[in-house]
Amino acid sequence: MRKIIHIDMDCFYAAIEERENPALRGVPVAVGGTGRRGVLCTANYAARKFGCRSAMPVFKALEACPHLILLPVRFDLYRSESARIRSIFARFTELIEPISLDEAYLDVSHWQSGGAVVAREIRAQIREETGLSASAGIASNKLIAKIASAWNKPDGQFEVSDAELPAFIAALPVGRLWGVGHKMREKLAALGVATCADLQVIERVELMRRFGKWGLELWELCRGFDPRLVEPERPRKSLSSELTFGANILTLPALVPPLRGLIEGLAEDLRLSHAERVIRSLVVKLKFADFALTTAERASRALDPAVFEQLLTEAWRRGNNRPVRLLGAGVRFEDPGEGHQLEFFG
Repeated sequence: MRKIIHIDMDCFYAAIEERENPALRGVPVAVGGTGRRGVLCTANYAARKFGCRSAMPVFKALEACPHLILLPVRFDLYRSESARIRSIFARFTELIEPISLDEAYLDVSHWQSGGAVVAREIRAQIREETGLSASAGIASNKLIAKIASAWNKPDGQFEVSDAELPAFIAALPVGRLWGVGHKMREKLAALGVATCADLQVIERVELMRRFGKWGLELWELCRGFDPRLVEPERPRKSLSSELTFGANILTLPALVPPLRGLIEGLAEDLRLSHAERVIRSLVVKLKFADFALTTAERASRALDPAVFEQLLTEAWRRGNNRPVRLLGAGVRFEDPGEGHQLEFFG
């Protein structure tokens, strides 16, 4: 039987800042763009009590919590801590799939000990060596492990065995499923669906008729199906970052500030970890409220904000003014050999 652990650091960026400056502990702290037009990358639990959350515009966060301490992003520090944590993972398994700096899937199926025992030891070593807390979910697939990692946050863990899975998933609110945001919850509520058990009653054909390909995914998700393997990191063909908005964005101008924040993050990631790679093209992705997805791409060797904004406009127009639930920005890399060849003949 597979043993999958999803490790999720607790308020990672903010927790590091609190560790570096203990005077911040217990007070509302957020990390993100320091200008009012920026967005939050994360907020600690004290700030979350006021409604502050990741991807929230700074001006809204300050309206919700006027005494919020807003700190600039320090990617070099966060990346260094992430590398330390990943080295701890490597003591337990080679099958590590990083999702971001602060979360990863681990396959520990080769351990005779139970997954919960392994997760507890990993979390203990993280705390001892970094002073940071992590939460964990343990299950036989990635979907359930990720859901479970949020169950006892912060600084906790939760395991769902195969025997417990049917009852666990049946009682789960549909909003806990990947990709089910506010608007989709409203659509499902109109069908009388509040839990996965309610969703399981609806035939696969009916879900596909109403929601297209996404309906088929819903049919599988609400039953806890997820055959994906934990895939160790391979050489990147691209680099991207995304924001899923708490409330759908209704206008094109409102998408520009978060796009600029994503570009700033990409620039820092490129500088710190991919400085040797040659950029082939720039990409903007939009997911609309009805889950339709579009991407706009243009050849470019540089991380040009003006090109990104042109791509954003192009993608937005395809949506015919539909609200946007997710924004992504990224780059595609040339293959190393291809880049050298172009330079040689250029």
